[in-house]
Amino acid sequence: MDNLSPKLRAFLSEPIGEKDVSWVDGVSHELAVNLVTKGFNKAYILLGQFLLMHKSEAEFQRWLICCCGATECEAQESSNCLKEWCACFL
Repeated sequence: MDNLSPKLRAFLSEPIGEKDVSWVDGVSHELAVNLVTKGFNKAYILLGQFLLMHKSEAEFQRWLICCCGATECEAQESSNCLKEWCACFL
């Protein structure tokens, strides 16, 4: 865990609980606003979308970019964050 960003390390340090979507690594303030507008106000709801896509990082990234206005970097960081969380807790 030495090479993880502080935000990713914090997200992976405990169960997802009721964390806001802005806790997900890669989710900027602007992206969080877009996600909340679409009903993804909690990290567990965004995780659910990731799981519905069978943990496919490529599919999830395309969805974030096309439907939520994420940048490529945000999409990559967010999908990696959720993938790592799944590896730790599922």
